Amino acid sequence: MTSVRERPPALFAGATRWWVRLLPWAVAFVLSVALLPTTVVVLTADYGLNGAVASTLAVAQAAPLLLAVVRPLAAWYVIFVADVVGALALLTVHFDERLLWPFPPMQIVGYIGLCLALGLREQRRTLLLVWLATVAANVGMEFVVPDGMSGDGTLLTILSGVALLLGGVIRERQEVQRRLAEQETISEAERGRRTLLEERARIARELHDVVAHHMSVITVQADTAEYRLASLSPPVREEFTSIAATARDSLAEMRRLLGVLRNEEAQGELVPQPGLAEIGQLVKATARTGAPVDFTRCDTSRYAEVPEAVGLSAYRIVQEALANVVRHAPGAVTHVSLSVPPPADGEGGPRLTVLVVNDPPPEPPARPLETGGTGHGLVGMRERVRLVSGTLDVGPLSDGGFRVAAHLPLIQEDFT
Repeated sequence: MTSVRERPPALFAGATRWWVRLLPWAVAFVLSVALLPTTVVVLTADYGLNGAVASTLAVAQAAPLLLAVVRPLAAWYVIFVADVVGALALLTVHFDERLLWPFPPMQIVGYIGLCLALGLREQRRTLLLVWLATVAANVGMEFVVPDGMSGDGTLLTILSGVALLLGGVIRERQEVQRRLAEQETISEAERGRRTLLEERARIARELHDVVAHHMSVITVQADTAEYRLASLSPPVREEFTSIAATARDSLAEMRRLLGVLRNEEAQGELVPQPGLAEIGQLVKATARTGAPVDFTRCDTSRYAEVPEAVGLSAYRIVQEALANVVRHAPGAVTHVSLSVPPPADGEGGPRLTVLVVNDPPPEPPARPLETGGTGHGLVGMRERVRLVSGTLDVGPLSDGGFRVAAHLPLIQEDFT
């Protein structure tokens, strides 16, 4: 397959004003239209050059100025050679000594315009080489200058150098302005992102304050129920104790999550994150709510170096799946299992399989605690699984139940 080289943009193509974008084309068109017939007339009438030769030189010296708007270096190659050939061609004819040689005024005007276009497009090294080539051509012409005639090579050398320098300064100034504009755009985006994160942290702190207050009230009421209500039976007292413990665990976990958003206060929140070992406690806490849950756990002792991210992801997946059962299918029998099946062909290393399956709710169905949801739970599961390069399969079963299956690689190179 052949690659197609992209066409370079025209000079000032990125300008915001339309007339600035058209300005290079207008200048190049005016120069070409004005210099082409003028060159033919001057070379034939004043210098006495053959009409065909004069016309060819005029076209080669003036027409490429239009190309200079897009490819000034390519136009310079053509015009430079045409100017040198034209100077040598003038040595074959006799003309008035008062006329300029080796470069008539038309060629000087066109060459200065071309040098300005070069300065606006090319890098410093290229501009220096162009100017050195111009100097070398002028110095070479001094050795063949006709007797009694003074050359104008010095004038062209100075004017071309000024034009190249001026164009280069303008180009570099535009480049600096463009980079400053890009940096300002990036800085503005960073400021917007920082503002968003600060707002999220503020909302998280406010949410923590509100929820923590109510959870604290629940904890106090549950803890003091056996003292305030003397007629409570032992099972009821145990239930209140379980409620208080669950509320305290929720408060502690909420504070840990808040510590992620409050880095400056994180020193007091560096509590170990839950992992595989805490899933059993999570299942027991769910069972205390009245939801029948059975837990099957394989022997993972041979995987002593289970990555922390894998254990945390497994815990969060089980936690969210059990919460969904309690909210949407209360009373349904739930099966939780952790296993490490032999890797299939192409799977690579061992993978921890987390499976949470709940049966249909009992008949007649109990009223769900929530009839709708935001879908954030499933999104959170997918993010957890993606974090450790695993796979997730969730969906309803044909009998009315629901299944959550996650496959998490136990060997990870990097989780950062």
